[in-house]
Amino acid sequence: MKKVITYGTFDLLHYGHIRLLERAKALGDYLIVGVTSDDFDRARGKINVQQTLEERIAAVRQTGLVDKIILEEYEGQKIDDIKRYDVDIFAIGSDWKGKFDYLNNFCEVIYLDRTEGISSTDLRTSNRKMTMGIVGDLAEYLNKFQSEDKYVNGITITGICTNNLNEMNDEIRNLAYIDSNYDEFLNNVDSVYLYTGASKNYNYIKKALNKGKHVMCESPICTSSKKCLELFDLAKEKNLILMDAIRTNYSMAYNRLLLLLKSGKIGDILSIDVKCTSLLGSLSMNSLLSWGANALLPVFQILGTDYISKRMIVKYNDKKKKEDYFTRIEMLYKNAIANITVSKGVKTENDMIITGTQGYVYIPSPWWKTDYFEIRYENSQNNKRYFYQLDGEGIRNELVSFAKSIQYNKPIDAIEKNVSVAICQVIEDFLADKDVVEIN
Repeated sequence: MKKVITYGTFDLLHYGHIRLLERAKALGDYLIVGVTSDDFDRARGKINVQQTLEERIAAVRQTGLVDKIILEEYEGQKIDDIKRYDVDIFAIGSDWKGKFDYLNNFCEVIYLDRTEGISSTDLRTSNRKMTMGIVGDLAEYLNKFQSEDKYVNGITITGICTNNLNEMNDEIRNLAYIDSNYDEFLNNVDSVYLYTGASKNYNYIKKALNKGKHVMCESPICTSSKKCLELFDLAKEKNLILMDAIRTNYSMAYNRLLLLLKSGKIGDILSIDVKCTSLLGSLSMNSLLSWGANALLPVFQILGTDYISKRMIVKYNDKKKKEDYFTRIEMLYKNAIANITVSKGVKTENDMIITGTQGYVYIPSPWWKTDYFEIRYENSQNNKRYFYQLDGEGIRNELVSFAKSIQYNKPIDAIEKNVSVAICQVIEDFLADKDVVEIN
């Protein structure tokens, strides 16, 4: 019996996929198909996949061409599979020509001509066409954000609303509207990304939603929990997506960490210690508004939003303007505690430690950009390290989530509404001097 093996994501299965499977099948007597897992696709930088793994496997099975379906989950698996299943021929599309020549040491490699004029990328783009405008004045970040849209099928940046045009890159300068033309700007986009600051976000978001535009906004969404709820309710009423944009939430490493914690890898969680500090940037934006959302995200997603009490220990740069030089938040839960440190005037190790009854998780600095974390136990021989690729600092991942959420008209991998509201509540309490202890 001559065995043939091929691999693919098989997202939005189309005629080109079927022709490849037919050609592979004709090469032998038994066809094995490796369908790539979600995690492996993300690790390879393939972040635009629309269908679930189960949907993709079902579609391949329904072709009736496949004798065995396996999962492709790690780099180097092809060699293992060829040996394990005693494969005679490895077949793959001609667009990969030369890439898998090394497998000739283990079996025959055949590159099959691909079907011209059709691809999953084209289908994803046509299913998810959307224009987006970006709003804000922080040139360094907005330039970076704009450069990431090319990695996401179907999203096109068509405008930028800013008062800082001179520092924007040449590619987007011609798309600019000055801030006073926000209404005109909204008329020319389907969705907006806001980097306008917590004190301004509410008005920008409300106007965009009332004009029928989907919104992704850098956290915190606003400085009031009540207004935050109001905006989510307005989005729901208008059948629109409002998404809280904290890049960490959309990284593979962070999501895998949350799943491992839920599975009880370190037992019951008793404490979280998280730090976000920097000596960069102006103190005109206070530390809590700059770093608070990032630092609070894992606390609220792991321990929940129903804390018993909190204390904010603050050193001000300008108390009148609510500019904090340094803030530490101590949060008490029924069965756990959290310690959060944020600062734009003090630098420390920006790591995160999550302590449990059976072990602890260590995420090195800067934890919010991590591609690596480690679970540690009393017996160090049981320690385990986890590595995941992070491309584009997570921006492209949140763009994919935003696009999918709009396409399916429901939040996909988005930050939970109650977490967004809880973040706004902490900011609101800080500005109102509630639960605040000042240090000199």
